[in-house]
Amino acid sequence: MASENNSIPKIIFVGGGAGGLELVTKLGRKLGRKGKADVTLVDNTRTHIWKPLLHEVAAGTLDSHQDEIEYLGQAKYNGFHFRLGKMDGLDRDNKTISMAATLNAEGLEIIPRRTFDYDYLIIAVGSISHDFGIAGVAEHCLFLDTTRQAEHFQRQLLEAYVRAHTQERPIDDGQLDIAIVGAGATGVELSAQLHEVSHLLSTYGLDEVKPTDVKISIIEAADRVLPGLPEKLSHATEIELAKLGVDVLTDERVIEVTADEIRTESGKVVPAAIKVWAAGIKAPTFLMELGLATNRINQIEVKQTLQSLTDDDIYAIGDCAACPWEGHEGNVPPRAQAAHQMASLAYKSITRRLAGKSIPDYHYHDHGSLVSLGKYSTVGNMMGSLSKGSLMIEGFLARMMYLSLYKMHQVALFGFFRVGMLSLSHLFRRSVHPKIKLH
Repeated sequence: MASENNSIPKIIFVGGGAGGLELVTKLGRKLGRKGKADVTLVDNTRTHIWKPLLHEVAAGTLDSHQDEIEYLGQAKYNGFHFRLGKMDGLDRDNKTISMAATLNAEGLEIIPRRTFDYDYLIIAVGSISHDFGIAGVAEHCLFLDTTRQAEHFQRQLLEAYVRAHTQERPIDDGQLDIAIVGAGATGVELSAQLHEVSHLLSTYGLDEVKPTDVKISIIEAADRVLPGLPEKLSHATEIELAKLGVDVLTDERVIEVTADEIRTESGKVVPAAIKVWAAGIKAPTFLMELGLATNRINQIEVKQTLQSLTDDDIYAIGDCAACPWEGHEGNVPPRAQAAHQMASLAYKSITRRLAGKSIPDYHYHDHGSLVSLGKYSTVGNMMGSLSKGSLMIEGFLARMMYLSLYKMHQVALFGFFRVGMLSLSHLFRRSVHPKIKLH
């Protein structure tokens, strides 16, 4: 399916996550509105929500329908097109991508199989959970890769509470226990949100369930929580989790998950009615089938310019890109700030290429990390130069900086004025809506 105007370059984005949506919005405003390029976003869902918020959606402390962005609406106001569908093939010789047919909930085809031409292709499909082939994980664990999965978790959680509240017999031991495998940011932040939910639900009438009826555990194979972050931050987080009563099990590698429990290599058995897998990531499997250079976790290997090693007209950004981290072993870590920086670099690269200019290299700047424990605390570190180390921050200042990360993402999509209006609207909504999603 070619562009209506064949005289202008066609730029296709696959994936509307944090980096992809920021980049397609900027290029739509810069090029699409002015007719200088045909800019198209392809995604297999209709809406976007900032991925670091999914743990709040799962806990019910955030209603995804109030914070999601409609791709069609974003496209209309920012000079790009949106096409619903899942990419499943790439023809580099003819510079086309193929998209599978889209089916509705009843399995009926609503959009036929299609192909789209491109001059430049930007792949930003993010990451999914990596179960490492461990027995029982896929069958018995919940995942938080997508809004749909987070909403499914929230429904299961609420149903478990309602069942326990209305049953005639006493609550069984372990009936509401929750085990989270993986003590990265997602696992840690989810545990704090679930602790808050255990107290909130009793205030909305489910008072037969006491907070003490819910035991929350985190299981981590490394020797500390947040193993990819500085030790000071890990230690501060463990102290806060202990205050919340979250049971943290480190140095415990999971070897099997059953319907009722999680088993570790040391012989420990952790009973749990609800099991969440947040222990690792990989890029979507279909990337291995495109004929591009990929690594062992399916990420597309890119140069410092973020161009694929295989094809200079194909870029990869965000979690699906394996970009060398200068001065460090391994690649740039899969973080929201990395995706934001990659989007900014790719914007410069494509606009400069269209102008016949040289393109820049990508240099990742680690500005530190922030971990939110809900209303209880926020801890983090602000990075200085490598020689100066980092500065630990906690409490109100850390919380404000954490909130500012999401606001920065919103500003990139909507501009300062609209974000100000959205923030005021959010404050008014909070004054009339429950503090937790109850349906």
